[in-house]
Amino acid sequence: MLRLSPEGYYRFTQADRFEATYGGAEANVAVSLSNFGVDTAFVTKLPENLIGDAALNAVRKFGVDTRFIKRGGGRLGIYFLEKGASQRPSLVVYDRKSSAFSLSEDSDYNWDEIFNGAKWFHFTGITPALSDLTAGICLKAVRKAKEMGLTVSCDINYRKNLCSKEKAREVMTELSKYIDICIANEEDAADVFDIHADNSDIQSGVIDTNAYAQVASKLCKKYGFKMTAITLRSSISASDNNWAALISDGVNYEISKSYKIHIVDRVGGGDSFGAGLIYSLLNGRDMKEAVEFATAASCLKHSIEGDFNLVSIKEVNALMAGDGSGRVKR
Repeated sequence: MLRLSPEGYYRFTQADRFEATYGGAEANVAVSLSNFGVDTAFVTKLPENLIGDAALNAVRKFGVDTRFIKRGGGRLGIYFLEKGASQRPSLVVYDRKSSAFSLSEDSDYNWDEIFNGAKWFHFTGITPALSDLTAGICLKAVRKAKEMGLTVSCDINYRKNLCSKEKAREVMTELSKYIDICIANEEDAADVFDIHADNSDIQSGVIDTNAYAQVASKLCKKYGFKMTAITLRSSISASDNNWAALISDGVNYEISKSYKIHIVDRVGGGDSFGAGLIYSLLNGRDMKEAVEFATAASCLKHSIEGDFNLVSIKEVNALMAGDGSGRVKR
Protein backbone atom coordinates (compact mmCIF):
# COMPACT_ATOMS: atom_id res chain seq x y z
CA MET A 1 0.00 0.00 0.00
CA LEU A 2 0.91 3.64 -0.39
CA ARG A 3 0.88 5.56 2.87
CA LEU A 4 0.33 9.32 2.76
CA SER A 5 0.89 11.36 5.93
CA PRO A 6 0.96 15.06 6.77
CA GLU A 7 4.39 16.24 7.86
CA GLY A 8 5.17 15.78 11.52
CA TYR A 9 2.07 16.02 13.67
CA TYR A 10 -0.04 18.21 11.37
CA ARG A 11 -3.70 17.33 11.11
CA PHE A 12 -5.27 16.44 7.76
CA THR A 13 -7.02 19.81 7.72
CA GLN A 14 -3.68 21.61 8.12
CA ALA A 15 -1.72 19.68 5.52
CA ASP A 16 -0.72 21.11 2.18
CA ARG A 17 1.70 18.27 1.43
CA PHE A 18 1.94 14.57 2.28
CA GLU A 19 4.92 12.30 2.88
CA ALA A 20 4.78 9.08 0.84
CA THR A 21 5.99 5.71 2.08
CA TYR A 22 5.05 2.11 1.27
CA GLY A 23 4.04 -0.73 3.53
CA GLY A 24 1.20 -2.99 4.56
CA ALA A 25 0.85 -5.78 7.11
CA GLU A 26 2.34 -8.75 5.25
CA ALA A 27 4.92 -6.56 3.50
CA ASN A 28 6.08 -5.28 6.89
CA VAL A 29 6.57 -8.83 8.15
CA ALA A 30 8.46 -9.81 5.01
CA VAL A 31 10.88 -6.88 5.30
CA SER A 32 11.52 -7.52 9.00
CA LEU A 33 12.24 -11.21 8.38
CA SER A 34 14.54 -10.37 5.49
CA ASN A 35 16.45 -7.97 7.76
CA PHE A 36 16.86 -10.87 10.19
CA GLY A 37 18.45 -12.97 7.44
CA VAL A 38 15.42 -15.14 6.59
CA ASP A 39 14.85 -15.94 2.91
CA THR A 40 11.48 -14.29 2.40
CA ALA A 41 9.10 -13.93 -0.55
CA PHE A 42 6.14 -11.56 -0.75
CA VAL A 43 2.96 -12.46 -2.63
CA THR A 44 0.55 -9.77 -3.81
CA LYS A 45 -0.76 -8.02 -6.91
CA LEU A 46 0.41 -4.56 -7.96
CA PRO A 47 -0.71 -2.33 -10.82
CA GLU A 48 1.42 -2.33 -13.95
CA ASN A 49 2.46 1.32 -13.66
CA LEU A 50 5.16 3.48 -12.08
CA ILE A 51 3.44 3.53 -8.67
CA GLY A 52 3.31 -0.26 -8.73
CA ASP A 53 7.02 -0.26 -9.62
CA ALA A 54 7.78 1.99 -6.66
CA ALA A 55 5.84 -0.25 -4.27
CA LEU A 56 7.63 -3.34 -5.57
CA ASN A 57 11.03 -1.69 -5.21
CA ALA A 58 10.21 -0.64 -1.64
CA VAL A 59 10.31 -4.28 -0.51
CA ARG A 60 12.83 -5.58 -3.05
CA LYS A 61 15.55 -3.21 -1.84
CA PHE A 62 15.47 -4.98 1.54
CA GLY A 63 16.14 -8.36 -0.06
CA VAL A 64 12.57 -9.64 -0.25
CA ASP A 65 11.92 -12.01 -3.18
CA THR A 66 9.33 -10.35 -5.45
CA ARG A 67 9.07 -12.91 -8.26
CA PHE A 68 5.61 -14.04 -7.12
CA ILE A 69 4.15 -10.54 -7.24
CA LYS A 70 1.51 -10.42 -9.97
CA ARG A 71 1.29 -7.25 -12.04
CA GLY A 72 -1.99 -5.85 -13.38
CA GLY A 73 -5.26 -4.33 -12.22
CA GLY A 74 -6.24 -0.74 -11.77
CA ARG A 75 -4.63 0.90 -8.75
CA LEU A 76 -2.56 0.58 -5.61
CA GLY A 77 -4.41 0.76 -2.30
CA ILE A 78 -3.78 3.93 -0.29
CA TYR A 79 -4.17 4.87 3.33
CA PHE A 80 -3.86 8.29 4.90
CA LEU A 81 -2.33 8.50 8.38
CA GLU A 82 -2.62 11.44 10.75
CA LYS A 83 -0.20 10.91 13.63
CA GLY A 84 -1.63 11.37 17.09
CA ALA A 85 0.15 13.00 20.01
CA SER A 86 -0.49 13.21 23.72
CA GLN A 87 -4.24 12.66 24.24
CA ARG A 88 -5.12 13.02 20.53
CA PRO A 89 -5.24 9.61 18.82
CA SER A 90 -3.85 8.77 15.40
CA LEU A 91 -6.38 8.60 12.58
CA VAL A 92 -6.45 6.39 9.48
CA VAL A 93 -8.53 6.91 6.33
CA TYR A 94 -8.55 4.05 3.81
CA ASP A 95 -8.74 4.50 0.05
CA ARG A 96 -8.29 0.97 -1.22
CA LYS A 97 -11.57 0.03 -2.87
CA SER A 98 -11.02 -1.77 -6.19
CA SER A 99 -7.27 -1.99 -5.64
CA ALA A 100 -5.35 -4.40 -7.85
CA PHE A 101 -4.90 -6.81 -4.96
CA SER A 102 -8.52 -6.72 -3.75
CA LEU A 103 -9.62 -7.72 -7.27
CA SER A 104 -7.12 -10.59 -7.49
CA GLU A 105 -8.25 -13.81 -9.19
CA ASP A 106 -7.42 -17.41 -8.37
CA SER A 107 -5.34 -17.69 -11.54
CA ASP A 108 -3.00 -14.93 -10.32
CA TYR A 109 -1.30 -17.24 -7.80
CA ASN A 110 0.21 -20.67 -8.41
CA TRP A 111 0.44 -21.91 -4.82
CA ASP A 112 2.24 -25.14 -5.77
CA GLU A 113 5.04 -23.03 -7.24
CA ILE A 114 4.94 -20.38 -4.52
CA PHE A 115 5.14 -22.91 -1.67
CA ASN A 116 7.74 -25.16 -3.31
CA GLY A 117 10.66 -25.38 -0.85
CA ALA A 118 8.99 -23.04 1.66
CA LYS A 119 8.63 -23.73 5.38
CA TRP A 120 6.26 -21.03 6.58
CA PHE A 121 3.26 -19.07 5.27
CA HIS A 122 2.10 -15.91 7.03
CA PHE A 123 -0.97 -13.82 6.33
CA THR A 124 -3.14 -11.38 8.26
CA GLY A 125 -6.86 -10.93 8.73
CA ILE A 126 -6.68 -7.75 6.67
CA THR A 127 -6.24 -9.75 3.45
CA PRO A 128 -9.51 -11.76 3.59
CA ALA A 129 -11.32 -8.62 4.80
CA LEU A 130 -10.64 -6.77 1.55
CA SER A 131 -13.09 -8.67 -0.63
CA ASP A 132 -14.81 -12.01 -1.10
CA LEU A 133 -12.21 -12.66 -3.81
CA THR A 134 -9.25 -12.27 -1.44
CA ALA A 135 -11.06 -14.29 1.25
CA GLY A 136 -11.43 -17.17 -1.19
CA ILE A 137 -7.81 -16.90 -2.32
CA CYS A 138 -6.66 -16.92 1.32
CA LEU A 139 -8.62 -20.10 1.99
CA LYS A 140 -7.08 -21.83 -1.02
CA ALA A 141 -3.62 -20.68 0.06
CA VAL A 142 -3.86 -22.00 3.62
CA ARG A 143 -5.31 -25.32 2.45
CA LYS A 144 -2.44 -25.77 0.01
CA ALA A 145 0.11 -24.66 2.63
CA LYS A 146 -1.08 -27.31 5.09
CA GLU A 147 -1.19 -29.92 2.32
CA MET A 148 2.46 -29.15 1.53
CA GLY A 149 3.54 -29.25 5.20
CA LEU A 150 4.12 -25.54 5.85
CA THR A 151 3.58 -23.90 9.21
CA VAL A 152 0.79 -21.33 8.88
CA SER A 153 0.65 -18.20 11.03
CA CYS A 154 -1.93 -15.45 11.05
CA ASP A 155 -2.11 -12.05 12.71
CA ILE A 156 -5.85 -11.45 13.20
CA ASN A 157 -5.42 -7.68 12.64
CA TYR A 158 -9.14 -6.84 12.75
CA ARG A 159 -9.97 -3.52 11.08
CA LYS A 160 -13.51 -2.25 11.69
CA ASN A 161 -13.22 0.15 8.75
CA LEU A 162 -12.76 -2.80 6.37
CA CYS A 163 -15.29 -5.35 7.58
CA SER A 164 -17.93 -6.03 10.22
CA LYS A 165 -17.24 -8.18 13.26
CA GLU A 166 -19.80 -10.70 12.07
CA LYS A 167 -18.18 -11.06 8.64
CA ALA A 168 -14.70 -11.27 10.16
CA ARG A 169 -15.86 -14.00 12.56
CA GLU A 170 -17.39 -16.01 9.73
CA VAL A 171 -14.32 -15.80 7.50
CA MET A 172 -11.66 -16.21 10.20
CA THR A 173 -13.42 -19.16 11.82
CA GLU A 174 -13.07 -21.09 8.56
CA LEU A 175 -9.47 -19.99 8.02
CA SER A 176 -8.58 -20.89 11.62
CA LYS A 177 -8.89 -24.59 10.78
CA TYR A 178 -5.55 -24.28 8.99
CA ILE A 179 -3.69 -21.91 11.34
CA ASP A 180 -0.86 -23.17 13.57
CA ILE A 181 0.30 -19.91 15.16
CA CYS A 182 -2.26 -17.23 15.98
CA ILE A 183 -1.17 -13.66 16.72
CA ALA A 184 -3.57 -11.09 18.12
CA ASN A 185 -3.76 -7.85 20.06
CA GLU A 186 -5.91 -7.17 23.12
CA GLU A 187 -9.04 -6.43 21.08
CA ASP A 188 -8.87 -9.07 18.33
CA ALA A 189 -10.03 -12.05 20.39
CA ALA A 190 -13.10 -10.17 21.58
CA ASP A 191 -13.94 -8.50 18.26
CA VAL A 192 -13.45 -11.53 16.01
CA PHE A 193 -13.85 -14.60 18.25
CA ASP A 194 -16.05 -13.19 21.03
CA ILE A 195 -13.56 -14.31 23.70
CA HIS A 196 -13.16 -11.60 26.33
CA ALA A 197 -10.56 -10.86 29.01
CA ASP A 198 -11.82 -10.17 32.53
CA ASN A 199 -10.67 -7.21 34.62
CA SER A 200 -9.40 -5.25 31.62
CA ASP A 201 -10.39 -1.95 30.05
CA ILE A 202 -8.39 -1.13 26.94
CA GLN A 203 -9.64 2.45 26.68
CA SER A 204 -8.42 3.31 30.18
CA GLY A 205 -5.20 1.32 29.76
CA VAL A 206 -6.04 -1.37 32.35
CA ILE A 207 -4.63 -4.72 31.19
CA ASP A 208 -4.90 -7.91 33.26
CA THR A 209 -2.12 -10.08 31.88
CA ASN A 210 -3.35 -13.28 33.49
CA ALA A 211 -6.79 -12.76 31.96
CA TYR A 212 -5.23 -12.50 28.51
CA ALA A 213 -3.23 -15.66 29.17
CA GLN A 214 -6.60 -17.35 29.68
CA VAL A 215 -7.85 -15.83 26.41
CA ALA A 216 -4.81 -17.22 24.57
CA SER A 217 -5.37 -20.65 26.12
CA LYS A 218 -9.04 -20.62 25.11
CA LEU A 219 -8.13 -19.73 21.54
CA CYS A 220 -5.66 -22.61 21.35
CA LYS A 221 -8.17 -25.09 22.69
CA LYS A 222 -11.17 -23.86 20.69
CA TYR A 223 -9.47 -23.57 17.32
CA GLY A 224 -6.60 -26.04 17.64
CA PHE A 225 -3.80 -23.47 17.41
CA LYS A 226 -0.42 -24.80 18.49
CA MET A 227 0.37 -21.40 19.98
CA THR A 228 -1.38 -18.08 20.45
CA ALA A 229 0.53 -14.86 21.09
CA ILE A 230 -1.14 -11.66 22.26
CA THR A 231 0.47 -8.23 22.31
CA LEU A 232 -0.44 -6.10 25.32
CA ARG A 233 -0.49 -2.35 24.75
CA SER A 234 -1.30 -0.28 27.82
CA SER A 235 -1.94 3.19 26.45
CA ILE A 236 -0.95 6.08 28.67
CA SER A 237 -1.49 8.42 25.72
CA ALA A 238 -0.96 8.46 21.96
CA SER A 239 2.68 9.32 22.66
CA ASP A 240 3.50 6.93 25.50
CA ASN A 241 2.61 3.28 25.94
CA ASN A 242 3.60 0.30 28.02
CA TRP A 243 4.33 -2.61 25.70
CA ALA A 244 4.49 -6.33 26.47
CA ALA A 245 3.22 -9.65 25.13
CA LEU A 246 2.48 -13.23 26.09
CA ILE A 247 2.39 -16.58 24.34
CA SER A 248 0.51 -19.76 25.22
CA ASP A 249 0.42 -23.32 23.92
CA GLY A 250 -2.97 -23.87 25.51
CA VAL A 251 -1.51 -25.23 28.74
CA ASN A 252 1.57 -23.19 29.61
CA TYR A 253 2.24 -19.53 28.94
CA GLU A 254 5.11 -17.06 29.05
CA ILE A 255 4.96 -13.30 29.55
CA SER A 256 7.58 -10.90 28.24
CA LYS A 257 9.13 -8.03 30.12
CA SER A 258 7.27 -4.75 29.76
CA TYR A 259 8.76 -1.73 27.99
CA LYS A 260 7.88 1.92 28.46
CA ILE A 261 7.96 3.39 24.97
CA HIS A 262 7.79 6.96 23.68
CA ILE A 263 6.28 6.57 20.24
CA VAL A 264 7.80 7.95 17.05
CA ASP A 265 5.61 5.81 14.75
CA ARG A 266 3.40 2.98 15.98
CA VAL A 267 2.27 1.69 12.56
CA GLY A 268 3.74 -1.76 11.99
CA GLY A 269 4.25 -2.46 15.69
CA GLY A 270 2.17 -5.62 15.58
CA ASP A 271 3.74 -6.71 12.29
CA SER A 272 7.23 -6.36 13.75
CA PHE A 273 6.13 -8.51 16.70
CA GLY A 274 4.86 -11.17 14.29
CA ALA A 275 8.13 -11.14 12.36
CA GLY A 276 10.15 -11.46 15.56
CA LEU A 277 8.02 -14.38 16.66
CA ILE A 278 8.30 -16.17 13.31
CA TYR A 279 12.08 -15.64 13.24
CA SER A 280 12.43 -17.03 16.76
CA LEU A 281 10.28 -20.10 16.19
CA LEU A 282 11.97 -20.84 12.87
CA ASN A 283 15.28 -20.85 14.73
CA GLY A 284 14.14 -23.23 17.45
CA ARG A 285 13.73 -20.75 20.30
CA ASP A 286 11.38 -21.80 23.09
CA MET A 287 8.26 -19.84 23.98
CA LYS A 288 10.00 -17.62 26.52
CA GLU A 289 12.85 -16.68 24.19
CA ALA A 290 10.46 -16.21 21.28
CA VAL A 291 8.09 -13.84 23.06
CA GLU A 292 10.99 -11.83 24.52
CA PHE A 293 12.66 -11.41 21.12
CA ALA A 294 9.40 -10.50 19.39
CA THR A 295 8.45 -7.96 22.06
CA ALA A 296 11.88 -6.32 22.02
CA ALA A 297 11.85 -6.14 18.21
CA SER A 298 8.43 -4.50 18.19
CA CYS A 299 9.43 -2.13 20.99
CA LEU A 300 12.24 -0.85 18.76
CA LYS A 301 9.88 -0.48 15.78
CA HIS A 302 7.97 2.22 17.65
CA SER A 303 11.07 4.40 17.34
CA ILE A 304 11.28 4.15 13.54
CA GLU A 305 9.43 6.23 10.96
CA GLY A 306 7.48 4.32 8.32
CA ASP A 307 5.88 0.87 8.26
CA PHE A 308 9.08 -1.20 8.17
CA ASN A 309 11.07 -2.33 11.21
CA LEU A 310 14.65 -1.59 10.17
CA VAL A 311 16.52 -3.14 13.08
CA SER A 312 19.10 -5.90 13.30
CA ILE A 313 19.20 -9.06 15.39
CA LYS A 314 22.11 -7.53 17.30
CA GLU A 315 20.02 -4.49 18.25
CA VAL A 316 17.11 -6.64 19.38
CA ASN A 317 19.36 -8.90 21.43
CA ALA A 318 20.96 -5.86 23.07
CA LEU A 319 17.57 -4.57 24.19
CA MET A 320 16.61 -8.01 25.45
CA ALA A 321 19.80 -8.02 27.50
CA GLY A 322 18.83 -4.75 29.15
CA ASP A 323 20.52 -2.14 26.96
CA GLY A 324 17.58 0.24 26.62
CA SER A 325 19.21 3.49 27.69
CA GLY A 326 19.32 4.97 24.19
CA ARG A 327 22.88 6.20 24.74
CA VAL A 328 24.92 7.04 21.66
CA LYS A 329 26.92 4.11 20.24
CA ARG A 330 30.44 5.21 19.27
